[in-house]
Formats: sequence, structure tokens, C-alpha cells
Amino acid sequence: MFTLKPLSKDAVPGAIGKAERYRLLSEPWQAESICRDVLGVEPDHQTALVLLILALTDQFDRGISAKDAMDVVAGLKSEYDRAYYSGIVEERRAMALLRQGDYRSGHVVHSLFRHAMEWYEKAELLRPPGNDDSLLRWNTCVRMLRKNPHLGPLRETEHVVDSD
Repeated sequence: MFTLKPLSKDAVPGAIGKAERYRLLSEPWQAESICRDVLGVEPDHQTALVLLILALTDQFDRGISAKDAMDVVAGLKSEYDRAYYSGIVEERRAMALLRQGDYRSGHVVHSLFRHAMEWYEKAELLRPPGNDDSLLRWNTCVRMLRKNPHLGPLRETEHVVDSD
């Protein structure tokens, strides 16, 4: 088929800027492609990895799996970043499912928000001074759960039925 053309190392800073702009323009697939090009020449480029995680999570509504995003999270060097972006993945999974409006999945959305909050609590313990991003995200999850009282944990009297 077609062979991808490699990006030159000199073009990496400009490409990162373009990836950021494409995310802001709600074109995450473009940002994803650019990040993959950057990672093709600089596999450990931390900014490209973060942007790729965000671009992938922007596409959860379009069939991108959380596993794809979590595989990228594993490449982050900082333990704080791995915890924080794991929380981002879980929170964005919850938001994507919530936007679908299927209220039968309320316990799943609740569980995803709780997992995100657990990751943010881990990140809070590892955060550098002056960085309260994990606290901001944790508070957002709390507010989403409060705003949507129909979301709740699976009660012991409820059973999840396999559709097999």
C-alpha cells in the first residue's frame, strides 16, 4: 500500500504546535496522526505522548478504546504523569459513556469516575509543588457525580446479566 513519510527531527517543535491546534479545532484524529509521526522519530517525546493520550481520549465517542490510551500512558516517564493521565483516561471514558445517555449504564459511569478519582488521589501524593491539577480533576469528578444523581454504584440487589 502506501509508505508513511518520516518527519525530520527539526520539524518536531512545529508539529507539536500543530497537534495542539488540531485538538483545539476538535480534529483529534489529525492530532493523533501528527503525534504518531513525532513519536516515529522521537519515541520517548513526552509532550507527544501526552498529546496522543488526549487525542485518543477525545475519540472515545468514535470507537477508540481505553486500552489504546492506557498503552500510551505506560510510556510516560514520570510516576505522577502515569497516575494523572490514567485518571484522565478513566474520567473521559466516563464522560463518553455519560454523553451516550443510556441511563442503564449509570453504575458503570459511576465506577469509571471513582477509578479516575483513585488515580487522581495517587497523583496528588506525587504532584510537584504548586501543581494541583489532580485536585482540580478530582473535584470535577465529584461535581459530575453530584450533578447526575442517577449515577450510582451497583447495588447488591442488582445483577448484571450476561447477554451471551
